[in-house]
Amino acid sequence: MTAVDVFVGNYTLIDSELYGLWLNGYSAQDAALFLQKSGVLQKADVSMEIVYSDIQDQYRLFFGLEKLLQSPPKLIDQQIYQMDTDMQRQVIERYYQFDSVVVREILGRKLSSRNRKDMDDVSEKTRIPIRSCRRQFDNLKRVFKTVEEMMGSLVENIKTHYLLSEDLARQYAAIVFIANNRFETGKKKLSHLSFEDFVFCANQMITNWSYSSVECTVHADMDVDLDRGFLHDLRELKMISEKEVLDEHKGQVISHLKPSLTKKSRQVLEESFKNNSKAIINIACGLNHSKDVRDIFVDLVEKVTEPCMSAGLSGSDMEAFLNAYKDTIVRMDVFRLQPHMLAVWDRYMKTLKLCVLQIYHT
Repeated sequence: MTAVDVFVGNYTLIDSELYGLWLNGYSAQDAALFLQKSGVLQKADVSMEIVYSDIQDQYRLFFGLEKLLQSPPKLIDQQIYQMDTDMQRQVIERYYQFDSVVVREILGRKLSSRNRKDMDDVSEKTRIPIRSCRRQFDNLKRVFKTVEEMMGSLVENIKTHYLLSEDLARQYAAIVFIANNRFETGKKKLSHLSFEDFVFCANQMITNWSYSSVECTVHADMDVDLDRGFLHDLRELKMISEKEVLDEHKGQVISHLKPSLTKKSRQVLEESFKNNSKAIINIACGLNHSKDVRDIFVDLVEKVTEPCMSAGLSGSDMEAFLNAYKDTIVRMDVFRLQPHMLAVWDRYMKTLKLCVLQIYHT
């Protein structure tokens, strides 16, 4: 009698290309036509019927996985679909990836069932299939609902509950932060700003202006909220707008810029200094009010970047000005009477500077 070793396995095989087509909103029939046009049938020398049958099998697998993907830790713990850890991570990461053009359209909208109906318009505008737009909207809504009231770091909470990479978690964190603070992003005046612009600025605000900031003295609150104590302190920066302080600051800045800027650029900055300084300080003081918080990107564009671009200042000119504006004021007497405001000033300006330079599209 001959001994025979038998091994039976149920390892789940996922066709990466078909998974991508499914995520992109292709139906099984559309995926078959796509593969037919790409020449796969001729290369593999198989019939359309066999290919379509295989696609249907894969799609049934994807739809089965989707229920678990809505709560990624369940996919890791289940035993039905046998996959190694790397495959699990790839499937999750790809499911939660999104098209920046789609999310740019969603930014600023309330993540509600009513706005989900607008995905038809988003699909038409972006030319991304409606199924994919709805999946992306649902993912954003799900992540937002999960972490909006959690204590601690947004990024870490998202990584823990959705098992996403650092980079993707940071993008979701920025989206959640923008949605929670109801930042205005949809006005025509902001149409030139990209999704990446908003993500960069939001992450800077999370790092420096939220309760997770290293400068924050109260860490028992949520990362998704701006530090109210910091916003309250910002009102004291109004003293910088007083005429004597303003004139002294202007002199310091222009003198500081002499070695690095052309005479023309210095002249433009000298003439516009009062308006530029007023805009920067008014934005700081206004952040204590929810409406002004919502309009921060509108204010940055209307009151800071547009006037400077119209005056012909380059990005490097603007960077030199903001550095001088931030650094020279610490030498002035105004802060000697209120030394604690130096930290507030630095915390505010280092973020404002980075945000302005990011959206300064010349």
